Amino acid sequence: MSDQKLNQNLKADAADRLGTERVGKLLLRFSVPAIIGMLVNALYNVVDRVFVGRGVNEVALGGLSLILPLMTIGMAFAMLFGVGSANMISMRLGQGRREEAENALNHCFVLLVAAGLFMITMGLIFLDPLLSILGAQKGSESLHYARSYLRIILCGQVFMMVSFGLSHCTRAQGFPAITMISMFIGAGLNMLLDPLFIFVFHWGVQGAAWATIISQLASAIWIVLFSFSKKAVVRLRLHTLKPSLSIISQIMAFGSAQFLLQFVMSGVQLLYNTSMGWYGTAALGVANGGDIALSGMNIVNSIGMLILMPIFGINQGAQPILGYNYGAKRFGRVLRAYLGAIAAATVICTLGFLVAQLFPGMLVSIFAPRGSPVLLEFTPWAMRVVMICFPLNGFQIVSSNVFVVTGRPKVSILLSMLRQFIVLIPCMLLFGRFWGLWGVVSAMPVADGFSFLLTAALIFFELKKLRAAEKQESHRV
Repeated sequence: MSDQKLNQNLKADAADRLGTERVGKLLLRFSVPAIIGMLVNALYNVVDRVFVGRGVNEVALGGLSLILPLMTIGMAFAMLFGVGSANMISMRLGQGRREEAENALNHCFVLLVAAGLFMITMGLIFLDPLLSILGAQKGSESLHYARSYLRIILCGQVFMMVSFGLSHCTRAQGFPAITMISMFIGAGLNMLLDPLFIFVFHWGVQGAAWATIISQLASAIWIVLFSFSKKAVVRLRLHTLKPSLSIISQIMAFGSAQFLLQFVMSGVQLLYNTSMGWYGTAALGVANGGDIALSGMNIVNSIGMLILMPIFGINQGAQPILGYNYGAKRFGRVLRAYLGAIAAATVICTLGFLVAQLFPGMLVSIFAPRGSPVLLEFTPWAMRVVMICFPLNGFQIVSSNVFVVTGRPKVSILLSMLRQFIVLIPCMLLFGRFWGLWGVVSAMPVADGFSFLLTAALIFFELKKLRAAEKQESHRV
């Protein structure tokens, strides 16, 4: 057998095993690298915060929180094109339409680069107007740190979007380990450069920004080189690109749920920042209470991110299995993959909840070992409250993705927006008016609980349809 034919057979096996290999084994093999990859990806932000909190001060930590909404918008576009293309690729491979899958990958790369360049241009031109709406109160010291960090980090948007967006497409082809290596390269380099730039060169928050964009560049180079290589099932070959508004619209439809979730999350983050400034001084009883509240919620959100990233990893690991088998009409395997993903996600969320409830002070000390007494009192309390309903979040996140795979993205959008926008923002505004800072912090578990109930009701009917389709499938066999 020639090398070329052997390579073609190996690539076919990488995709076809999504429909033949034992579901539990597939979930484990795809989810573990995705979980590790998402955790490593989260370390981009968390490591910056840890080193800034330790190497600069707790107010600088609040400055990083201020620019988070803008970074989340960049992530939203990366997920719009990356997740959308990945869903399209996995379904087209399941249907045996490999050429269409390749064209979707080509479109993905072009869209990611274009969106990244657009964000860089707009961000640098309108830097000061953007900073003025980030939520800091007039005279806030956090705003100075936010400006220093944002001016540099914007320049790396293309690298972030390409590395993160294409990683979804690589995973959809049956190569989760390649994605994991890409994230390891970026986060590992970031962990090395952060202390070098902050503690040795004394660059402060600017050092954290430079460390991040250099690391994102390295990660992007790795994933692009693989996508061009002959090892990929679906290769990135721009000369075969057939521009199509239909393909772009399909990609955006498939990725719209994750995009809206991230985009709305940026609005919530902005409202959180503003609320900390509004209510922080009065609630905490110190002149810089707004900055301290910002820093405290930054720590809480960082811990929450580390807990939820494995859930997104499970979601991403399950997506190619769900998409391929739904496209191939193997509904029994779709059900088994979904239930396995739910079980794993719930276990992780519950463990994270227990650690946050039992050891909040220890978690805070990782970020601010020399934090002020006010910060060290407020942050553990906020962490316990925010994470009351965390054990329910795994079910909600995984279930919303099922509706994307089954061709009902509008339902997925509704469920994604429910927790992050439809319920949460009214609760924040209402509770904040009556109970100030404490009410804003308490809004999150209320939104989590309500979202769980509605998701459970809707997924019940979706599972009934899948079980009916499974019975028809078994009769045909």
